[in-house]
Amino acid sequence: MMRRRALLALLPILLLSACGGVQSVLGPAGRDAEVIATLFWWMLGGAVVLWLLMNGLLIFVSRIDRRPYSPRAAEALIIGGGIVFPTLVLGILLAFALSEMPRQREPGSGLTVRVTGESWWWRVEYLPDGASDPVVAANEIRLPVGQRSEITLNAHRVIHSFWIPALGGKTDMIPGRETRMSLEPTRAGEFRGQCTEFCGESHALMAFGAVVMEPEDFAEWLAKEAEPATSPATEEARRGAAVFRAEGCGACHAVRGTAASGRVGPDLTHVGGRVSLAAGILPMTEDALVRWIRDPEAVKPGAMMPGYDHLPDADLRALAIYLEGLT
Repeated sequence: MMRRRALLALLPILLLSACGGVQSVLGPAGRDAEVIATLFWWMLGGAVVLWLLMNGLLIFVSRIDRRPYSPRAAEALIIGGGIVFPTLVLGILLAFALSEMPRQREPGSGLTVRVTGESWWWRVEYLPDGASDPVVAANEIRLPVGQRSEITLNAHRVIHSFWIPALGGKTDMIPGRETRMSLEPTRAGEFRGQCTEFCGESHALMAFGAVVMEPEDFAEWLAKEAEPATSPATEEARRGAAVFRAEGCGACHAVRGTAASGRVGPDLTHVGGRVSLAAGILPMTEDALVRWIRDPEAVKPGAMMPGYDHLPDADLRALAIYLEGLT
């Protein structure tokens, strides 16, 4: 009995331990996520009220007042407690949810971010207000705090679903059809997004970093992101750039400011400045880059990038140093 009571006492703590973090709907950092969290708590409250009422009624008629009820009293109890009251509570919750839906569909103002779901990574293009050419990035979303940004979504080959739990709800990404949403972050920080529609063997490994920045910092970052790649600063990095060219990496990847102009894989112009590697799976470190380049299939099953395990360790290390320096 004591053990059961201890477990029951610990249960709320265990449940609350999952209510925060970089990928939690109950730790909102955006207007849209705040609405979803509020709706969740109201629905939870309504469910608790219904649960208490129905179980209290059951205990009352089975344990406290066990006298026979007249057919009219029994019908009133069933209709009132089983139909009228639940319908009233659920109707109020539905009306509240519907009243909040227009806020979830508000258009963005200023910045537009175009995201395309690939297999299994994210192509990201930033279009500031009035810009004709996009600033191309990959596997990371950066947004200014306090501004509602327009997010346009598409997919290549298979369906995906775009979700940053701390900032807003989910929106499907369908090949050949553009869907849209908007997000208004309320506080700066690093969060995590995820594909939430099964898209293939590496669906669970298709994540991305979501970085919310102060408007001035975001404008500075975006201006730098639009610039060509920085030149290799060390002899080892220059050797890595030579390996990049010799192995034909520029046929699939673009590095602006160099001859590499491929569009099959992610744009690598500023890859070293991203918070993660391989669509949110690995940290952006030299060792992780070596691991990814050597055998992408071992990290992400079904990855279309070929492995380069035929390269000497020294060349792999130099190539990783070159890529890490692209900030």
